[in-house]
Order: sequence, then C-alpha cells, then structure tokens
Amino acid sequence: MSRCVAKTSNLLLYQQVDDVSAAAENLARNVRSLRDARGLTQAAASRRAGIPRGTWATIEVGHANPTLTVLLKIANGLGVSIEELVSPPVGDAKLVPRASLRARTRGGVTVTDLVPDKIPAVQLERLEFEPGAAMRGSPHTSGTREYLACEKGALTLIASGARFDLRAGDVVTFRGDQPHSYRNPNRGRCVAYSVVVLTAG
Repeated sequence: MSRCVAKTSNLLLYQQVDDVSAAAENLARNVRSLRDARGLTQAAASRRAGIPRGTWATIEVGHANPTLTVLLKIANGLGVSIEELVSPPVGDAKLVPRASLRARTRGGVTVTDLVPDKIPAVQLERLEFEPGAAMRGSPHTSGTREYLACEKGALTLIASGARFDLRAGDVVTFRGDQPHSYRNPNRGRCVAYSVVVLTAG
C-alpha cells in the first residue's frame, strides 16, 4: 500500500513539474511573439512594462519564474491578459468571426472593434451610421490624434471648430482631445473607420 501511495505521489510531482515547465515555455513563446508583433525591442518592452531588461530577457528564454506582480506588469505593457501570456500559443493566423468582435450601438450608430486584440495606445473601430444618424465623440487624453476614413456613403465631421464633409475614400486627421461629432447626412447607410492614437494621460 505504501509503495502505491509513493508511486502516486511521484507521478503527481512529475505532473506538476511538467505543468510548470509547460507554463514557462508558453510564457516565453507568447512574450516573444507579442513583443515582435508590436515591433518592440526587449529594452523598449521592458521599459513599457516597468521591469528590468534582464528579467524580460530571462523570461523570453524560459528560465524565469516570475511573480504575479511581474506577470501583471508584462501583461499591462503588452496590452493582454495574464491568461494569454501563459496559455498554449495560438497559431500564427486565425479567422475571427464578425459576431465575436465587440460591438455597441449608440443612437443609430454601430461601433465595432476592428481587431480582436488590444493594441497599446491605439483604438481601431468600424463605424456604421443609419440614415441621418449622429454621434458625439468623447475627447481623449491631451495630444491624441484621430484619423477618420469614410468607406461608404457620406459623413460630416465637426472637429477643432471646423466642418468636414467626407465622401467615400476621404480621410480626415484631427485632434482627438477636442470635442467632435459625426453625422450621416444622407438617406443611405455610411461606413467609416476610426483610428485613435492615444497619448499617456
């Protein structure tokens, strides 16, 4: 009986070691992949996360056992969850169904996230306006730039004290830290894309 218990305990210990090793390997691969996808060097990524570069380098080679605090800093620096850091890496490409993208409707305007992942300091959104629909934008942090591209129909933007009438293919760049509003002046639907480049507030 004692031999059976000892054998079972050893198996559980080996399983725990394997789980820890797998998590460390997942963490290393995910951190490298996420950093590369954002075009960051190890030095830049570690500065953004607020941890030493040496710590970051050790994590990327799978030799670290970071604390929860360090994991939180890395996750925040990369704009992802801790779960995404330690989960098995996903494939390099995947299809994201439209229904899985976050969407919300405001007075005849449907705002949908353009990408499923959080990108630090950037907001990418698809705006679909019903005929005659209007929406007021919330000013962002000081220094923020916003880019508005009209894909279909027509769109009127009031920003920085000026009026801009966009047609399909037109793009306006303006200060996103000022009051601004959008309106579809036509009887047909309008589709536009918004890119907001935030600054630290």
